[in-house]
Amino acid sequence: MANESVNYQCPACGGPLHFSSAEQKLACDYCDSRFEVAEVEALYRERQAKADAKADAAPAPAQAASPSEAEVLGMNAGYICSSCGAELISDGTVAVSTCPYCGNPAVAPGQLSGSFSPDLVIPFKLERKDALSALQEHYKGKILLPKSFISGNHIDEVQGVYVPFWLYGAHVDGEVHFDAENHRVTEYSDRTVTTINHYDAYRKGNMSFERVPVDGSTKMPDGHMDAIEPFDYSSLRPFSVAYMPGFIANRYDEDSSICRDRAEKRMEGSLISAFRQTVSSYNTASLMSQNLDYNWEDADYALFPVWMLSTSWNGKNYLFAMNGQTGRMVGELPCSKPKLALATLIFFIVAFVVTRFACMGSNAFNPAYFDFDLEGILINIVIPLVIAAIADLFLVGQLKTVVEATNADSYCGQFDLTDESDTFIRTETRVEMKQQKK
Repeated sequence: MANESVNYQCPACGGPLHFSSAEQKLACDYCDSRFEVAEVEALYRERQAKADAKADAAPAPAQAASPSEAEVLGMNAGYICSSCGAELISDGTVAVSTCPYCGNPAVAPGQLSGSFSPDLVIPFKLERKDALSALQEHYKGKILLPKSFISGNHIDEVQGVYVPFWLYGAHVDGEVHFDAENHRVTEYSDRTVTTINHYDAYRKGNMSFERVPVDGSTKMPDGHMDAIEPFDYSSLRPFSVAYMPGFIANRYDEDSSICRDRAEKRMEGSLISAFRQTVSSYNTASLMSQNLDYNWEDADYALFPVWMLSTSWNGKNYLFAMNGQTGRMVGELPCSKPKLALATLIFFIVAFVVTRFACMGSNAFNPAYFDFDLEGILINIVIPLVIAAIADLFLVGQLKTVVEATNADSYCGQFDLTDESDTFIRTETRVEMKQQKK
């Protein structure tokens, strides 16, 4: 038999409660009462504990292999709304939802207890209307965005979700070797000689990281979750279910050992970048080898507030995410091909004119100087095309704000360089013969 949920109801009138992000209190829309989080938490603590204990003690259906804890919860995902008696079904990762029959927030028993009990939470600060306003602002300034998308896309769903995150801390020691190059160019009448001196740039140092976030839900796209960072950790609170009513809350379905790889890659990116900045007296420096040692701290399990918005346009779905604390909005937008073609043409013409004046001065448009030898092709075609392509990439980049994080710069302490040495390896010489113009 399915276990009963714990529904957070108004102590004054019995109506459903929801957490008001604007007031940071639990509110009842029926009698307009307001309650402090601690007050409601104390009221429902014993009831929630009993429901969790009953769910944790429930036997799992027999199967050939011993199920994991996550699989057991998935098998016992059905529960009964304690307000109206309706049977609610989830996929085993939804910890808090709203009963579709009576409207009461329903906390699934056992989903936020035991090892699934979060350590910390950042409460929602922004409301649904803020998410809708932020989406409209997200459209502004995007030159290549189709005009019909702004007026014709349909918002299918707006949900406030507490997303599970693992927060990792580590002290990282590292040793790296860079192939550092110094270039010297000598011009002769018939040739150009480039001399390249190679050095082995050795660096040793360390850096500490604190609370690097990685989302622990397979439902949430990693790029969206990374791109809405950072969260303001000054708002972290000890976890309480009382912050959940009115929102969806997911528990993790990827444990800390699985998600740690992504945190490690981000820490690696920041540390290697810090090492690279110390190799500053060379023209180029490429990484040859690295040896990093991680001393991990215990990961914290936290729930962070995220507004998820789903829209549809021209038969395609578009997903947006907004940081429910800071308001940062990200999401992929479509590109208008006619606008892109027109922008490319304009950029090419402007770049062509500027390049001609820069190279030819007052003879920029003198027919006698319109040569199409190697130099002419470079000035008249290649350089304008490159400039137009760079401008296009910038405009297209405005539409692509979903990017997975490759570093953890916002979560690192001071970099400590403990040893360095530069050793000459070899000299390389390159000769390029010049073409003689008649």
